[in-house]
Amino acid sequence: MGAGHGGTLVARYVPGSSAVHRLEPHLKLVSVLAFAVVVVSTPVHAPWAPVAYGGYLLAVLTAAAVAGVGPGRLARSLVVEVPFVAFAVLLPFVARGPQVEVLGLSVSQTGLAAGGGLLAKATLSILAATVLSATTEPRALLRGLERLRLPQALVQILMFMIRYADVVGGELQRMRVARESRGFRSGGLRGLRVMAATAGALFIRSYERGERVHLAMLSRGYTGRLPTGPAAVVDPRAWAVALTLPLAAAAVLLAGMLSG
Repeated sequence: MGAGHGGTLVARYVPGSSAVHRLEPHLKLVSVLAFAVVVVSTPVHAPWAPVAYGGYLLAVLTAAAVAGVGPGRLARSLVVEVPFVAFAVLLPFVARGPQVEVLGLSVSQTGLAAGGGLLAKATLSILAATVLSATTEPRALLRGLERLRLPQALVQILMFMIRYADVVGGELQRMRVARESRGFRSGGLRGLRVMAATAGALFIRSYERGERVHLAMLSRGYTGRLPTGPAAVVDPRAWAVALTLPLAAAAVLLAGMLSG
């Protein structure tokens, strides 16, 4: 019932044989991180910033098209951006500085630029991360993080989180069905007590499951590190393909700075 058996985390992966799919996971991680660094480095108040954001968007949409990641998949991923949207909308009304009229409302020009820049950077970073998650299986991502020398303990925590997220979710679903079969209806103080008891029971069951898994690992010789196979040799051409996205973004940033 782990993530490797069709769980919700694996559902984010879109199988394919594109050039992006074939890249080693650590190359894609470096590419997305470098792209995000370039995007975040763009000065929001520069007059050429909107053009640069348009160039970044074209680059990441091209990568998505090559990878076969459709517009619907990209659009659904932007749901996580809602807090950034709320903050970006609020900024023009609370920031100080020269005022400008937009749709009949007087807003701060500085806040408008900062809010627009924040929204653009968040959107571009999320789109790049979506291409990464849609073309790389969760376990492959963990191998990539390991190749990038992420602390072993953190990699293992992420691995077990991915593997058992659907197990815990299934347990919660069964508890919900059991409550409703006994006539439970949420609402009021009684409902809060029942939900609190459910959360406590789920925590205890998850903790006990973790203890059993840990004991099973120790009995099989676990010493703090999981066995890994030999690292694959990366073709320099693969690095060239992986770095196409951040290099294109860097070229857009450089062109904007020179024009300014």
